[in-house]
Amino acid sequence: MGVLRVGLCPGLSQEMIELLRSCGIRTVVDLASADLEEVAQKSGLSYKALVALRRVLLAQFSAFPINGADLYEELKTSTAILSTGIGGLDKLLDAGLYTGEVTEIVGAPGSGKTQAAALQRIQVARAFDIFQMLNVLQDIRGTIAQQVTGSSGMMKVVVVDSVTAVVSPLLGGQQREGLALMMQLARELKTLARDLGMAVVVTNHVTQDRESGKVKPALGRSWSFVPNTRVLLGIPEGAGAVGSRQRTVCLTKSSRQPTGIQEIVDIGAWGPAELGPALQEEQT
Repeated sequence: MGVLRVGLCPGLSQEMIELLRSCGIRTVVDLASADLEEVAQKSGLSYKALVALRRVLLAQFSAFPINGADLYEELKTSTAILSTGIGGLDKLLDAGLYTGEVTEIVGAPGSGKTQAAALQRIQVARAFDIFQMLNVLQDIRGTIAQQVTGSSGMMKVVVVDSVTAVVSPLLGGQQREGLALMMQLARELKTLARDLGMAVVVTNHVTQDRESGKVKPALGRSWSFVPNTRVLLGIPEGAGAVGSRQRTVCLTKSSRQPTGIQEIVDIGAWGPAELGPALQEEQT
């Protein structure tokens, strides 16, 4: 809730604000939870005036009830769905990449996570370690803030390729600082997605599970909470020829679609998708 200031509601003067601050009350929440009799004694303000002030502020700042239909309409206006340019992948992702979310593409080297044709459509910023990557992401935040007041087209997609390359060297053994840096990177990505309305895409490598022998995303359980949606790329049986562009795409994490569903896609069939300007942190 808001900080108490002149003009916030009728009757809230600068003198009253100063007296309330002397009692440790700086926000509407502070006033709502305070013992008004005690505040009146300490500040010298009228108890009735404090009650009236709290009633007005609570009426002004309390949330109004909202039904499911209204919430859905609000979500539709605040969320954009961006096509990947590959029809099968869009179908798997329930129409495409969603702003406000982190989408992770997992695959072995050579599986097609990074495509040269796609890179021609985006602006690339190279980051060779996690500190450079964090600096780039923080610069992006500043760029987006300038776009709000500027006339240039809004950036809507950020691609991090690959997150494993800069995080993996920091993990293992007693390197506690590495885990903290990974979590800091996760917070930066979540901030770009949720707070700034970006569609964030990260690529991740695979590793082999010691017990089952199956492949699984790298970076372990600590990273697993970061992506909202995760897809696993693979090569279909019989399509292992050099130059083949066919891939299986399996949805392994989603809040909208059943997990486990698969599509066969042609990773070279990029359509004229309008993803808008984007930045990619690429490890080479």
